[in-house]
Amino acid sequence: MPITANDPKRKSWLEVPESSDFPIQNIPFGVFLTKENVVTVGTRIGDFAIDLGALQQLNYFEGIELTDDMFMQDTLNDFISDGKKTWRLVRNRIAEIFDINTAGLRDDQKRREIIIFNIEDVEMQLPVLIGDYTDFYSSKEHATNVGTMFRDPDNALLPNWLHLPVAYHGRSSTIIPSGIPVHRPLGQMLPNGEKDPVFGSSRLVDFELETAFITTDANVMGEAVPVHEAEDYIFGMVLLNDWSARDIQKWEYVPLGPFLAKSFASSISPWIVTLDALEPFRTKGPKQVPAPFPYLTTKGKKAFDITLETYIKPLNQDENLVCKTNFKHLYWSMTQQLAHHTSNGCRVNSGDMMGSGTISGPTPDSFGSMLELTWGGKNPLQLKDGSERKFIEDNDTVIMRGYCKNSEIRIGFGEVSSQLLPPYIRK
Repeated sequence: MPITANDPKRKSWLEVPESSDFPIQNIPFGVFLTKENVVTVGTRIGDFAIDLGALQQLNYFEGIELTDDMFMQDTLNDFISDGKKTWRLVRNRIAEIFDINTAGLRDDQKRREIIIFNIEDVEMQLPVLIGDYTDFYSSKEHATNVGTMFRDPDNALLPNWLHLPVAYHGRSSTIIPSGIPVHRPLGQMLPNGEKDPVFGSSRLVDFELETAFITTDANVMGEAVPVHEAEDYIFGMVLLNDWSARDIQKWEYVPLGPFLAKSFASSISPWIVTLDALEPFRTKGPKQVPAPFPYLTTKGKKAFDITLETYIKPLNQDENLVCKTNFKHLYWSMTQQLAHHTSNGCRVNSGDMMGSGTISGPTPDSFGSMLELTWGGKNPLQLKDGSERKFIEDNDTVIMRGYCKNSEIRIGFGEVSSQLLPPYIRK
């Protein structure tokens, strides 16, 4: 089935700023709360949020097999469960409705007032009910930097790293949408030079610049998803700031890996950008040596050219660009991650989220965490206001943005923005 929504020449009758992440070729999916406190599934074109529940009630999706309340829910899980064919039909239909040459809704002011909202008049929600969250560790540059810092520089990568996509199981209960603040976590730490641990607030709170993909129902228990079919079970992508408390993590992670240092918060962008929308930006990932096992062997372009940026904004000060990297640097692709995840028969469900792991590039300004950017705090970053940062300080806001761009269109994710607050004090 062709992806007619991706026609780069298509224009919308809704005004779209030239620099917008959300032209009519994007059509991401999210969930928002209206001024009337109605929660609905929606999409976005330019600076307009579009109520898909209202569109469905007014029969704009006639001919597409959807349950009667598909878009009148507070999550996207049921829509995601319907599979790739339905996703594509709906995106194509939305593009047709909002095409500059399509009359109908364009010329019906009364219906437009029911369906279309200014983006500043809605409150974005978590787009899916996330049952399970897995975080991979798939950037070779990041893994090498961390291994160099904490182990032997000559053996920075552990023996398994080049053979499989390393991952751990995270907490879905503290995944939050952009705009929700995060409290500095409390935990156990072992101060440098000390023999006994202490309990207190983390001093080394860090961001991790990641993306994540959202899955549909992929398999039954015991069934592996073949790597060449894996993309059929990936609905789309979001930006992910996988917050990390480095001092807590250093003390707790041996032998079973990250736990409380990671589970206190993970922030995601609220609009899920479909793989269909990203299709024009396919590219090849890094060459893999040694060659992976057959169950992880892929052909063609399985990476995407997505520019990723991180900014730090101190309270009442300007943003500071601290990192610029690209998703295409990721060593293990999303298809390999999903194939490996299910290779033992692990079940993957609609709304599950898979984090990429910190995405670092080959140059110091492309490192995807403060741990790397300041090399463990040894080389503080200088900000515009004259202050320095080794790690994230209270009241700093961390902003991540991502976009694809070619000579014809720009497709973006918007942003994930979260402020770090002091530790939570229970009243």
